[in-house]
Amino acid sequence: MALSLFGNGRRSNVFDPFSLDIWDPFQNMGSLIGSSSTAGDTSAFAQTRIDWKETPEAHVFKADLPGLKKEEVKVELEEGNVLQISGERSREQEEKNDKWHRVERSSGKFLRRFRLPDNAKVDQVRAAMENGVLTVTVPKAEEQKSQVKSIDISGA
Repeated sequence: MALSLFGNGRRSNVFDPFSLDIWDPFQNMGSLIGSSSTAGDTSAFAQTRIDWKETPEAHVFKADLPGLKKEEVKVELEEGNVLQISGERSREQEEKNDKWHRVERSSGKFLRRFRLPDNAKVDQVRAAMENGVLTVTVPKAEEQKSQVKSIDISGA
């Protein structure tokens, strides 16, 4: 499997026709023009990793989303065959008297899109969230077996 490591540390399979992860050359421009420091704080969450495996029966997507409730996550189909998984983790409210020693948990929005193959039954997509793991199951259509018909050969 050929993987490409972009300048922003994100890996993507360059030969995967279903991947919609597109490198954005302007992604880090905000830091050059003096944007707020929250952009860097959200980068880990914004690049949520999602596993996609194909079984004989279905395509299964799994995303680790610790601390999120199912109400904070959206699973949608766009254009009939593009699976979109998105969500947002809000930053914890700071009180005036709070003194933070370390902030390592990420916050922010994430959005991932996957182009589903032709054999996906998009009308039967199921999603479940358990213990901070989102599982999206897209059943596959059965492959049509080509029927072979024998043709009698006439002649002498």
